[in-house]
Amino acid sequence: MTDKTLIALIGPTAIGKTSLAIQLATYFNTEILSADSRQFYKEMCIGTAVPTHEELQMAPHHFIQHKSILDTYTVGDFEKEAISKLYLIFKENSLAILVGGSGLYVDAVVNGLDKFPKIPIEIREELITLENEKGISFLQEELKNRDLKYYENVDIENPHRVIRALEVCIASGKPYSSFLNQKKKKRNFKTIYVGIKAERTVIYDRINKRVDFMIENGFLNEARELYQYKELNALQTVGYKELFAFFDGNYDYDFAIEEIKKNTRRFAKRQLTWNRKNNDINWVEFGEDTKEIISKVENLVNSRYE
Repeated sequence: MTDKTLIALIGPTAIGKTSLAIQLATYFNTEILSADSRQFYKEMCIGTAVPTHEELQMAPHHFIQHKSILDTYTVGDFEKEAISKLYLIFKENSLAILVGGSGLYVDAVVNGLDKFPKIPIEIREELITLENEKGISFLQEELKNRDLKYYENVDIENPHRVIRALEVCIASGKPYSSFLNQKKKKRNFKTIYVGIKAERTVIYDRINKRVDFMIENGFLNEARELYQYKELNALQTVGYKELFAFFDGNYDYDFAIEEIKKNTRRFAKRQLTWNRKNNDINWVEFGEDTKEIISKVENLVNSRYE
């Protein structure tokens, strides 16, 4: 049995994962890897709720604002870099922490990526043309018809994710979801999942308050500075897209803010759906005493050796 342990801390957006990760990292004297794909980019700060400067000083963090939106950075790139970083951390420490709301990125580190068929460039080009001519809603409906299972889990507001799923469906003649959850890669560490849960009303209330906080702290100006790059993949995400629509004159201001809240709540719902598939998650309650949570996690780690 390996003596290396990765604690994968998961849960819906705005639930308090960053704070708990720092507490765990401080207690176990270890380092944190972020698996939140929205927080990789240095130009996106307020709208992605990256840890504050003070929080970053409390424990070593990796994969926070380490890339530019102009860079090409895939989940495969992240998997390789994260595994390399864990190799270095495990040289000095038997435990590390992975935290984030991007289920695909967490799975990439823990289990490795699934393999997909090669896609003829013509299929991708045709789908991009369809998006330009008929809009994302047309592609969303097409994905719903071809792969309802994945449609119910994917961020359907992200055209790149929708197009990626559709091109696999078309090229293979099989649902995109049928290629997921293939044989896991063998890792040289053991993973313990810890999830934070709360009533949906609590999650939604925290999301609404976080969006208000972002707006009060300059999110509008941040989005305006990034508006010229709105077609980049990194910016096809909740918050920025709605403000770009406001700048384009398609939304009025109040409607744009409400859309951010609504689409963030939808994102949280998809996170919850994704996590429910994992029967290995050890759940703790939002608001539970931090010392109690740390004690539970320590018992989980120690129980591996009994």
